[in-house]
Amino acid sequence: MLAALSLGVSGAAFALPAAPPAGEADRALELLKTAVSFKTVEGLHQVPAFAHYLAGQFQQAGFAESDIRFQPIGETGTLTVTWPGSDKALKPLVISDHMDVVAADPKDWTRDPFTPVVENGYVYGRGSLDNKFDVAMVVTTLTQLKKEGYKPRRTIVLALSGDEETAMATTRVLADQLKGAELVLNGDGGGGTLDENGKPMVFGFQAGEKTYADFEISFVSPGGHSSRPGAPDTNAIYRLARAIDRIAAYQFPVQSNELTIAYLKATAEKTPGPLGDAMRRFAANPKDAEAAATLSAEPEYIGQVRTTCVATMLQGGHALNALPQKASVSVNCRIFPGVKIADVEATLKQVVADKDASFATIGDPTASDASPLRPDVMDAVRKAVDLAHPGVPVVPNMAAGASDSLYFRAKGVPSYGVSAVFMKPSDDFAHGLNERAPVAAIPGALVQWHSLLTTLSSR
Repeated sequence: MLAALSLGVSGAAFALPAAPPAGEADRALELLKTAVSFKTVEGLHQVPAFAHYLAGQFQQAGFAESDIRFQPIGETGTLTVTWPGSDKALKPLVISDHMDVVAADPKDWTRDPFTPVVENGYVYGRGSLDNKFDVAMVVTTLTQLKKEGYKPRRTIVLALSGDEETAMATTRVLADQLKGAELVLNGDGGGGTLDENGKPMVFGFQAGEKTYADFEISFVSPGGHSSRPGAPDTNAIYRLARAIDRIAAYQFPVQSNELTIAYLKATAEKTPGPLGDAMRRFAANPKDAEAAATLSAEPEYIGQVRTTCVATMLQGGHALNALPQKASVSVNCRIFPGVKIADVEATLKQVVADKDASFATIGDPTASDASPLRPDVMDAVRKAVDLAHPGVPVVPNMAAGASDSLYFRAKGVPSYGVSAVFMKPSDDFAHGLNERAPVAAIPGALVQWHSLLTTLSSR
């Protein structure tokens, strides 16, 4: 066990555990529960409080106060913890996670979203999975290693953003500050998949992700009194409704790359029935339209085979007794790597097919290329996964969503999603109601992070 090792041992000689040290899983669970209790939703000013709580954990473990930095940015901020390595010539290893969570209305939940509850083998609460699970695992692992006397050869930097779920302004700051890093390990991407019987199927090694872009589509009209409705073509809400229907009916062309093909090929071996057959056929022939249609019907896999755009927010009208002067819809797009944001906007304009529709890009979307499949990183991930889940296929994949990796990749820093949670797809309620994380995933997650960090920081 790790607790029996002598202090001061170097990274190269540090033994890898088959299980976490006694009590470490309990400590990680308690940290996760405490993390959930912080309402780190946009606008509630709780990210700084959570960051200072985490900073206290590192101080108690023996990290120098000068190596722990909270940087306020608006009502949120970033937390960085630097563990200096013995070889200053080596570029740092960065661990990326985020402290904020999406909003949750207690009226909609079975349990209060910010009162953590352990029930039926799960930790319930907003952020229990996205992304406070891996935050808790990484913090527990780093503080445990520090207490045991581990000495990294390569500097380790924990970089926690504070608004990944919204504007990502803190992410941009971190990516700019750490653009000289060797690589990034992102706990908010990748991860293990269990079948519905709880058997490990595959570990997804995220080496790329789709571009995130939001567009606002609007119609305006002179308005007037509701008792004089006029022709339907003059009503901004009616015109917007027709535009939304056209977007809903449209599917972008099927696409693939080496990441998606590898992922579907490996997952097919563990997926029974028509869905597994469709994966197998698509991996063999991405032009198989029937296979693509089957995959596109599944929320878990549609993002692997095409760009997607979906209406997410709707606004219209200004009074109950007045004709609308404006109506607008926000359309969120997850764009396949290699496709230009401007081309997606152009396609949406063709689909809406209304010259009076106004299009605006929301924010400043950023695209980035996939990270190279570096053998040293792949070998380290293989080694880490084998400790808790021997022989489970490690498959490079592309995330359908976006994460902090986007901005690190845009700065030229290779970034890899290596979330340590193994779970069933049917248990994934991230961003949804009654979000939960499996308690049983904690020991394996700790072992995996221990292995990854000691392996990659010793080189």
